[in-house]
Amino acid sequence: MARILHLTERHLWDEAVASGSYEISTRDRTLQDVGFIHCSLPHQLPQVAAFLYGSPPTRDDLVVLVIDEDLVTSSIRYEPPTPGGEAFPHIYGPLPVSAVVSVEPWPPAEGNIPVS
Repeated sequence: MARILHLTERHLWDEAVASGSYEISTRDRTLQDVGFIHCSLPHQLPQVAAFLYGSPPTRDDLVVLVIDEDLVTSSIRYEPPTPGGEAFPHIYGPLPVSAVVSVEPWPPAEGNIPVS
């Protein structure tokens, strides 16, 4: 059971729970805008968080969605943002809320990256 992560704002996750599906690609961009949902592996998340929200983040409403790849109904592809770069997981379709096995605060307590 491989797990991938997605950093988002709490209100966006709350809206997804109400609708049953999460469709935000990344900060201020939707699945329809980009074509996929950006995700990270645990070791990639700090870099992604710093890029999107600063380090340390200046907001307190960020959460990490811990996603079970086996429960995602859309295609997941590992692709680099640039040729030869490190591959990141991308979900090519809506994320069912049932595939999210945990929602953790960001930044994490004591620097622990969520994977459970």
